Amino acid sequence: MVGSRAPDGARCREVAGWLDDYLCVDEIEDYPFALNGLQVDGRRPVVRIGAATDACQATIDLAAEAGCDLLLVHHGLFWGGVRPLVGPAYERFRRLVESGMGLYSAHLPLDAHPRIGNNVLLAAEFDLRDIEPFGSFKGNDGIGVIGAIDTSLGELAARAEVVCGRVPIVIDGGPGRVSRLAIVTGGAGSMIEAAGVAGADTFLTGEGNHHTYHEAMELGINVIYAGHYATETLGIRALAECAAEHFGVEYIFFDVPTGL
Repeated sequence: MVGSRAPDGARCREVAGWLDDYLCVDEIEDYPFALNGLQVDGRRPVVRIGAATDACQATIDLAAEAGCDLLLVHHGLFWGGVRPLVGPAYERFRRLVESGMGLYSAHLPLDAHPRIGNNVLLAAEFDLRDIEPFGSFKGNDGIGVIGAIDTSLGELAARAEVVCGRVPIVIDGGPGRVSRLAIVTGGAGSMIEAAGVAGADTFLTGEGNHHTYHEAMELGINVIYAGHYATETLGIRALAECAAEHFGVEYIFFDVPTGL
């Protein structure tokens, strides 16, 4: 938590506009239902910002109980597409509206951000050197990173456990000594071959499908699955801190891990 609680704050849409510009939201294509930007308007001045990886009932409730005026998330409300507001979907919206709290979502724009993105921040945790953009998705080049490192696969996996807070799944299809690591946070198991083509001997992401085990072994590349949630907490924390500092308010991060 940083900043000091101000008596008055910026309006929700003003904060959202600043976030849109900071993240270059309009320039980055995403999944159709990612709906990056302000997803639910808030009716109070923003003097306390909440942050969470997922827009779920648990994080919405925690943020509302903490008196947050705006909740920033990486995964927003609409991944399932257009559907009736009944059941759990209704309850999430009901709590947001009744609390007066706004909700802002940033998916790929946050993953790929060059300063506070999930990938560059995770790379820093592994002391990756000579970092370059890596990976293309939905026409966006450089959503991940690739760089130099000198460590054993075992040491790298141990570091991933410390950084991500869970024991990673390791596919040892490549060399025991890691010299070039590619990182794409979240569910990027489909990018193993691209990592190998880019010269990586090891690829770190959150999760992947069953068949990627054989793909990694046959391509001769190590893969570390460190958890979808676990690899995507750094960026939203950093974004909330930047917004809180810019507007002179405070922020709280709500950690609700899924184990996935």
